[in-house]
Amino acid sequence: MGRTSKALTSALLILALAAVTVPAGVNLAPALLPGKTAAAPAPAAQLAPTSLSTLPGVAPLPATAPLPDPAKLGKAMDAALALGNAGQFSAYVTDAASGTVLYSKDGDSARTPASNLKLLTATAALTVLGAGTRLQTSVVAGDEPNVIILRAGGDSMLSEGRSDPTAVMGHAGLATLAAKTAAALAAGGVKGPVTLRIDDHLFTGPALNPAWDPGDVNAGEIAPVYPMALYAGRTSAGADGPRPQDSALAVAVAFSAALKDAGVEVAGAITRTPAATTSPAVLASVSSATVARQVQYLLTESDNYMAEVMGRLVAVKEGRAADNTGSVAAVRSVLARLGLPLPGVVTVDNCGLAGADLISAHQLVQVVSHLLAHAGSDAGQALEGLPVAGLTGTLGGRFSAADTVAAAGVLHAKTGTLNQVSTLSGYVVNAQGRLLAFSLMGNQLDGGPASAIPAIDAAAAALAAS
Repeated sequence: MGRTSKALTSALLILALAAVTVPAGVNLAPALLPGKTAAAPAPAAQLAPTSLSTLPGVAPLPATAPLPDPAKLGKAMDAALALGNAGQFSAYVTDAASGTVLYSKDGDSARTPASNLKLLTATAALTVLGAGTRLQTSVVAGDEPNVIILRAGGDSMLSEGRSDPTAVMGHAGLATLAAKTAAALAAGGVKGPVTLRIDDHLFTGPALNPAWDPGDVNAGEIAPVYPMALYAGRTSAGADGPRPQDSALAVAVAFSAALKDAGVEVAGAITRTPAATTSPAVLASVSSATVARQVQYLLTESDNYMAEVMGRLVAVKEGRAADNTGSVAAVRSVLARLGLPLPGVVTVDNCGLAGADLISAHQLVQVVSHLLAHAGSDAGQALEGLPVAGLTGTLGGRFSAADTVAAAGVLHAKTGTLNQVSTLSGYVVNAQGRLLAFSLMGNQLDGGPASAIPAIDAAAAALAAS
């Protein structure tokens, strides 16, 4: 890249960074419990964004901006996607405000979405759990003297240290929970060692989905799913490689150590309660970051573990079994109520790690369009988690080349990657100020997912330049 191109790229990225908004604060919502669901909004197909200025990083758009010329755009898109001649490409593009279809290449053909499937999970989670909901990890008194129970509430982003109110990961910390527990025990006159038990019965069924490749599990792409975990099911924040195979036990072991640091001796082995505890005697608790911030994190970082946790929390809220099957069904049920029944779609997990998942580019655009049409709603807060081209998350290292920089800062999209899959779905503000919703899907990639990135990024840049 020449000196002039580098200067242009740097200037554009700086301007784009200034435009990206910080997620707004949200209030504490009621505890996560099954119950009635609010009336569903009108189907996405009947709605268009009413205030585009509410979109993250997007200034008010001109209402009179011309639509892209479909013929010219189609020629540019065909040329871009022809770069990926060693795979199977499909795409679908609409104008978000009018719903006009601008481009389709096998847009209604079912393809493997990889992590683009997280768009479905995020939409369902924010809709039924509520953007402002916080997940509680608590300590309750057992039925026997000096027995305390660590009760899981769905927070997979616990840390070993003190709670950090400014953080998403580690918003709730075990050191803080231990200090609160020690104070409660002292106030209650409890002396001597305590016995620690785990109540992780919020989720049910096998902790691993049989649809996942064991190689992906061994590599740390996912881990057995539990209703509480440290660092999104990792050994430490941002750690790669093998993960804890029992995240709930890992939390309890760390909590036991924190109790000792707080002056509470823990005796004997840590065991699980035989059933969910109903004890009303809560000794202490810590609250997670809001569901909105957790969902935004899982989208930005494409976190498989958190996506599966959110799917199971949707199942709990919907009154279904919080296992693999129940969580997938719960997410689909919520989407159907939103006017997104997605006929013909196959989902066997909620994170997109399974190669058996199938959905079309058109249907992914329908989900994106729903979020855009409800940008001011709880579900719409998912938009703030979409990686920004050239700036954040899984798109931070893309769109810096001279032939793709047109999309930098103006494209917000979810990436997806499997061994022979590369996908990108989201929205972009084009050169005329039109908001375009799109999905680009590469499957059967003989050269692996990286081989499709030049074609996908070139197509995305063509959208931005249209």
